Order: sequence, then structure tokens, then C-alpha cells
Amino acid sequence: MTSGKKLLTLATLVVAMVLPAQAQILVGQTAGFTGQVAAGVRETTDGALLYLDAVNARGGINGQKIELVSLDDKFDPKQATENARKLMEEQGVVAMFLTRGTPHTQAIIPLLDKHGVPLVAPSTGAIVLHRPVQKHIFNVRATYQREAEKAMTHLASLGVTRIALVSANDSFGDDGIAGALRGLAASKLQPVVQEKFDRAQPDFAPIVAKAAKAEVQAVLMVASGAAVVEATNALRQAGSSAQIVTLSNNASGGFIKSLGTNSRGVIVTQVFPNERAMTFPLVKEAQELGRAKGIDALSPAMLEGFAGAKVLVEGLRRAGPKPTREKLQAALEGLRKFDLGGLELNFSPDDHTGLDFADLSIIGPDGKFRR
Repeated sequence: MTSGKKLLTLATLVVAMVLPAQAQILVGQTAGFTGQVAAGVRETTDGALLYLDAVNARGGINGQKIELVSLDDKFDPKQATENARKLMEEQGVVAMFLTRGTPHTQAIIPLLDKHGVPLVAPSTGAIVLHRPVQKHIFNVRATYQREAEKAMTHLASLGVTRIALVSANDSFGDDGIAGALRGLAASKLQPVVQEKFDRAQPDFAPIVAKAAKAEVQAVLMVASGAAVVEATNALRQAGSSAQIVTLSNNASGGFIKSLGTNSRGVIVTQVFPNERAMTFPLVKEAQELGRAKGIDALSPAMLEGFAGAKVLVEGLRRAGPKPTREKLQAALEGLRKFDLGGLELNFSPDDHTGLDFADLSIIGPDGKFRR
């Protein structure tokens, strides 16, 4: 993790940057810094800090530095709600930023609406955060449905027809499966196996048995990284060589590491350009700032956090010398044709999607994502 970021206990604040006492722009984050999604959360946050640190080093925004204040919700929606309440009501943050998880982000919407606090760049592609438009949520990535649909049409184009859909029994799982079913339907296919599992206490043995009996060629897993790793291990131990596919919530180096020898050949959808594609100014800027901090290689998760931070900073800059929640809301809704660095982002009062970029990657033998 970036030096200067301290992760403390659940009930205490995680000060994301070592800033002087006069730091005046407080931004809040609740995410699972421990638990199932910890690796991805740390990487997205580190990517955001690359940009926020650089902005602060240049004097901040209108002479005010940004302080990211984060709380660990352990990937629990109830704790995410309590953390968000503390950040909005007790810490007085001007914005929320980079939350993680679909049910977790959904759970804090009533608080966002009650206090008029914009949430920038939630690290989830849930369709419910896009349609209908959530007034205080500003997405900086494509939807899970689009990712899953693209993955299915890609498999079909390769002649893969025996596809299993496996998902967590929550709103995130349902969301991704909806896109997958649409992609299969467009290819005149149906899943040969479709199963849900308990997110809190997954048991993959019966699912693996069904997949083996159906002789599946590919399995789409819509779940957290830890669950995908467990399911992949179970499939491989059962002798299945089915192609594993998962979504961009698992596009982190930590996910690859946790898969170990089973990582090779896993397909992971992506919502930003290749993190080594220097033809994109966004990637080039992130790479240069990363190298200055001793980071040799970016992950897709880091690039997502970096892009989110750029949108947050632009909104704060346009909100004026003394940004308030109301001014930031108006500034974000006025972002039109904003160049993130080779990607054009657009917001309006009627559209808070931002970007609609989707791509596929595969984990190579070197443990890196390849496009």
C-alpha cells in the first residue's frame, strides 16, 4: 500500500494521506480493507492516492489539500451504512468516494439523499446505480451487465456453447447474471447450469458436481474474489478444465496471486484500457506517477481508482474555492466531454453513467492481465 496510509480498527478512521492539520477538503470512503475484497480495495485506493497525492503536492485545489478519510467495513453492508453515517454526520465530508460492493453502496443511498452528499466512483458496476439515475451517485465505469454480456458473446463467438452461470445470492450476483443471460440470448444460447450460492457461507461441492455432470466448457463466476478462487480450486480439484470467467471487480493483482497456479487462462472483464497501453494519456500519467513512488506495474484496479480520483478532483476544482456538497453536486452534473486521458466522460442531471468502456483480458503464464 502507499506509504502514509494507515489502516486502523473498524471503529476508527483510516487516514489515507499524511496531511498538514490545515487540510480543509474532507472526502469519505467506506470499503472492505479487510475481508473478502481487501486486495482489490487496497489496489483501487492506492491508485486513487497516486493522483490525490500528486494534486496535494502541487498545492491542492485552490490552496486546499484533499484528505481522504476511510473506514473499514469488512465488506459488510450494515457496517458500510454505519461508516457512511459517521463520515457524513460526524466527519462532515463534502463527498463520498470509491465505495466497494453493490449491496453496500445501495445501503448508503438513503444517507446520501438525506444529506445531499455526492458519491463519486463507486467501485461497482451495478445497474441499479445507473438506471434509474441515482441523484447523488456519479459512476466512473461501465455496468456489470455490459461486462457479462460481452463475455458471453465472446465465448459464443469461439464456439463455446456449454456455459454455466454461478453467482452470489445478492444484488451483485443477480445483476451480472442478467447481463450474461442477455448475451447468451443474443447468441441463441441458454446456460446448461445456473446456480446461486450463499455469499456468507459458500458451498461449491454441489455446484461443481452439476457442472461436471453437464460437461461445461466455461463457467462465469459473478462473485467476490475469495469466492471465485474457492470455486476455481474446487473445479480444478474435480478435474474440470472449464474456462473460468469473472468480472472486473476481480481485476486486481491480489486476485491473481490468490489464484496461484490456477490463475493461468482465467478471463477477467475490464472497464478501463490496458494498464500498459501508453497510447492512452490516462495510463501514461498513472504509470509516471507510479514509477515516482516505486510502483513498477499498475493493475486494472489501480487504474480504476486513479480515474475515479481524476473525476473527483475535477468536480472539486469546478466547485470553487470553498466547495460544498451542493456546489460539488452541481459541478459534477455539469461535466461534459471531460477528457480523462483518451476516454471521454459525460455527466448530466439525467445521466450519471460517465463511461461505457468494456473489454476482456486473460491472465497469462506470467501472472499478468493480457488483452
